[in-house]
Amino acid sequence: MAKDTREKDVRGAETALIRDLAEVLNDTGLTEIELEREGLRIRVARQVVVSAAMPPALVGHSTHQPTALVSPAPTSPTEVANHPGTVKSPMVGTAYRAAEPGSANFVEIGAVVTAGQTLLIIEAMKTMNHIPAPRAGTVKAIMVENAKPVEFGEPLIIIE
Repeated sequence: MAKDTREKDVRGAETALIRDLAEVLNDTGLTEIELEREGLRIRVARQVVVSAAMPPALVGHSTHQPTALVSPAPTSPTEVANHPGTVKSPMVGTAYRAAEPGSANFVEIGAVVTAGQTLLIIEAMKTMNHIPAPRAGTVKAIMVENAKPVEFGEPLIIIE
C-alpha cells in the first residue's frame, strides 16, 4: 500500500513539474525546454508556426491564377525588414545554417523550398529550434552568418 502511495506522489510531482515547465515556455516564448535530474529526463516542447505577411498586392486575388511578384531586390535594412517574403527570427539566440559543423547548409540562395522545410536552426538556452519556411518559394537572400547571434524580429532569410 505504501508503494502505491509513493508512486502516486512521484507521478503527481512529475505532472506538477511538467506544468511548471510548460508555464516557463509560455512566459519566455521558448519552443522547447528539457530538464534532467536524478535519472528523470523531461522534455516539453510546443509547435511554433512562423508566418510571413501576405503582400497587399495579392490580397483578394484568386488563388487559381498564378501571380508573379516582380520587385527589385531589397537594398536597405528597412526594405529587407518590410519585404513580404522576409522570415524574421522568432527569438534571441545563435543562428546555425547547418545541422552540425561540416555538414551542408539547410538552404542556399536560389534554393527552392517547401512550406515547413527547415531553413536554419536558432539555439536558445541550449535548445535547438528549427525555423521552418512559412511558405514555398525561392530563397532570394540570406541575412545571417553561421554561428552568429540574432535578435528577436531580425530578418533571417527572404523567400519569394
